[in-house]
Amino acid sequence: MSFSGFTNEDFDVFKIDGLEERMGALIKTVRPKLEDLGKHFAPSLTTLTGQEMFAHVAKHARRTKNPPKDTWVAFANNSRGYKMVPHFQIGLWESHLFIWFAIIYECPRKEEIGMKFKENLDSLFNNTPVDFVWSIDHTKPETIQQQMLSKEDLEALFERLTKVKKAEVLCGFQIPRSTAVEMNSESLLNQIDFVFRKLNTLYEISSQS
Repeated sequence: MSFSGFTNEDFDVFKIDGLEERMGALIKTVRPKLEDLGKHFAPSLTTLTGQEMFAHVAKHARRTKNPPKDTWVAFANNSRGYKMVPHFQIGLWESHLFIWFAIIYECPRKEEIGMKFKENLDSLFNNTPVDFVWSIDHTKPETIQQQMLSKEDLEALFERLTKVKKAEVLCGFQIPRSTAVEMNSESLLNQIDFVFRKLNTLYEISSQS
């Protein structure tokens, strides 16, 4: 395992102007680390979920003008793609590192999954760690803290998933850039592993629908 942790240079990639320039730096500095994380966590997530998991490093291939503001490696039980199924992610914005369980808008089973989440509302509300966060849009860095949510708020997130065509639900943990760059590779890998184990409950529920 050659993963060496993240540095300020990795996060500073998102300050570089221009699509080609930013992509060039991203490919050189960040992508190899995401590939290492993919190789490390695909087997452990396979064991954790009981499903064969494949790593997908974001290529940002469809972009023609706007440079990416974040990047990631996703893990899904589909070798061809991840956007259409429940999946896990590890990635970076300029400000922080994120570790997600994600249902994004391309997933055709959002309605059924949202219903399953509602059926398990009490358990999810009571057992999601208070320092975890939720998101309704994977393209934006803003999140909602678990400790700030009422049970009704969480139910509304799940209800939205069943009703709104472009709805998304993500849950996970964020590590501020200043903290992430101070963590050695072992500490970071252990933290990610801990978060994935907590998030597996959501994955298991989503797999039931």
